[in-house]
Amino acid sequence: MFRSLTMFFAALIATPTMAQSNNAVSLNSDVMVERTSTDANGRVQVVLEEPRVVVPGDKLVFVLRYQNNGRAPAADFVVTNPLPAAVAFQASSDDRADVSIDGGRSWGKLGALTVRGADGNSRAARADEVTHVRWAFAQPIPAGEAGRLMFRGIVR
Repeated sequence: MFRSLTMFFAALIATPTMAQSNNAVSLNSDVMVERTSTDANGRVQVVLEEPRVVVPGDKLVFVLRYQNNGRAPAADFVVTNPLPAAVAFQASSDDRADVSIDGGRSWGKLGALTVRGADGNSRAARADEVTHVRWAFAQPIPAGEAGRLMFRGIVR
């Protein structure tokens, strides 16, 4: 059991990749589990915790932090994050993110992607079919600038 949990957590923190290796941009990632708790006054609060134990249905928040450590703007910067097989995509924190449902071969907004069924008919792609999330920065990242990208998933 311990080994399978360790392997599961290793898969949760799937390593995002950067398209431009000549940029001086650092990238760090974390995954948190979203839990609800009740305070002393009976109010329900949402908290993010380290995922010590997760079960199907748990909501996860993936956070990717970037910083341009260089002296020049980082142009044509792209971050691609594979989704662990044990996680179904839920949403991205912003409209810049594109998704792939075919292992990263093609990209688009989820609402624009289609899947051809066994019957030959096309249907809209579903969030649980997303395999990768990608952010392609339209503008260079200024020297010294930092930011974060986020997406949500749910444990299958």
